[in-house]
Amino acid sequence: MWLALALAAAPAPTLVVASGATMADAPAPFYADSFQIIPSASAMTAVGRALFFDPALSASGRQSCATCHDPGHAFGSPNTRAVQRGGSSARVAGVRAVMSLMYGQNVPPFSEHTFEDEGDDSTDQGPAGGRTWDGRAQSAHDQARLPLFSPLEMANASPEAVVARVERSAHAAAFRATFGDRVFDDKALAFKGVLMALETFQQSPDDFYPYTSKYDAWLRHQASLTAREARGLAVFNDPARGNCARCHPSAMRAGAFPQFTDFGYAGLGVPRNPAIAANADRRHFDLGLCGPLRTDLLDHQEYCGLFRTPSLRNVALRRVYFHNGAVHGLEDAVRFYAERDTQPQKWYPRAPDGTIRKFDDLPKEYQRNLDREAPFDRHQGDPPALTDNDVRDLVAFLNTLTDGYRP
Repeated sequence: MWLALALAAAPAPTLVVASGATMADAPAPFYADSFQIIPSASAMTAVGRALFFDPALSASGRQSCATCHDPGHAFGSPNTRAVQRGGSSARVAGVRAVMSLMYGQNVPPFSEHTFEDEGDDSTDQGPAGGRTWDGRAQSAHDQARLPLFSPLEMANASPEAVVARVERSAHAAAFRATFGDRVFDDKALAFKGVLMALETFQQSPDDFYPYTSKYDAWLRHQASLTAREARGLAVFNDPARGNCARCHPSAMRAGAFPQFTDFGYAGLGVPRNPAIAANADRRHFDLGLCGPLRTDLLDHQEYCGLFRTPSLRNVALRRVYFHNGAVHGLEDAVRFYAERDTQPQKWYPRAPDGTIRKFDDLPKEYQRNLDREAPFDRHQGDPPALTDNDVRDLVAFLNTLTDGYRP
C-alpha cells in the first residue's frame, strides 16, 4: 500500500517535504517506471472515481462498483437484500452480504499468526487481515480485481475485456492523460492502471476514511457525549457486558484514531438465511476462512465458520448485518449478541421434534470454533449479559460512529 499508514488518523493528509529538500529529492513512486508518464495520485483518484461509478465496466453493462458499494451507506449495501445480484445477466444472486469499503486503509495482509505487540510472540491471536469476509485478497489492489472477474458480480472474462471496456468508455481520454497516450497499446499495463486507479480512489481520505463522526469529535475534545451515549460506551468497553472492544478496539493508540476492528476472525453462529438462494441446498454451507470462496485453507477445520471482524464505523448506516445479511436493524444485531445463547428460540428455527436447531448454518463438527467469550458465555434461560437499557444505550453509542457529524 503506497499511502503512508501513519496518515490514517488525519482527516486530510498533507505531503510534507523535509526542510532543505525539494519535491525532486523525493523518491519516485514504485510505479514510476511502468507507465509512459508518472501518474499523479490526484489524477488516479479522479479516474478511479469515474470507473467506480461506471456500470460499463461490467459484462452486463448494468453493474458498477457503486451498485453494491453505495456511498450513501458507507460504501456498503444499497438496500435491504441479504445479497446483491450480478453476473453477465445482472440477475445472478450472490452468496454473501456486501462489506463496507470504508476504513480499510490499515487492513494488513492476511496472516494465520498475529500478535498484538510487535516483537512479542508470547500470544498468538490467530488469523487476521486480508480483504473481504474471508481475507482472500491480500491488498486493496487485489480487492479491486476480485469483483471485476467474479461470476457473481461484474463477470468479465479477462483483463483484456476490462481494458476494452475502459477504452470504449467516456473515461478513455482521462485514462490516457493519466497514464500516457499509448497506455492501451499494452493491455497488461492498461489493466494495471485500472486496478491502480480503483485502488487509489479507495485510499481517498475524504471519501473512505474521513474520521468525521461524533466519536472522533469527542476524541478531539470538540463534542460531548450524551448520558445515554456515554453509558453505551461503557457497555461497549465492559468485558462483562458488551465486551465489544475485545474485537472492536475503541481507544486511540499511538495517536491514531481507532479503527473499531482488530482485523481478526470470529465465529458468531449467525442463523442461516433462507433469503440466500444457495442456502436452498441444505448441503451448502458458507464456512468463511475454510471455503467455499477461499480455497487455500480448506483443510483447516479450526477455521471453519470464522469471518473477518468488520469495522463498526458507520455501522448505523448498514442495511443488513453479518456475513449472510440474516439480521436487519442495528438494535436487532446487538440483541443477537445478548440473546444468542440465553434465548436461542428467538433466533433459530425448530426441528420437527420441537428442539431448537441452534447454529443451524454451521455443521456440528465446526461449532467448537464459535466464540464463547462474553456475552456468549451464558446458557439458555440465563439472564443476558445486556439488559434492554444496555442494548438501547449501546445502539446510541454506535450511532456516534457515523461520519458527517458537525459540532
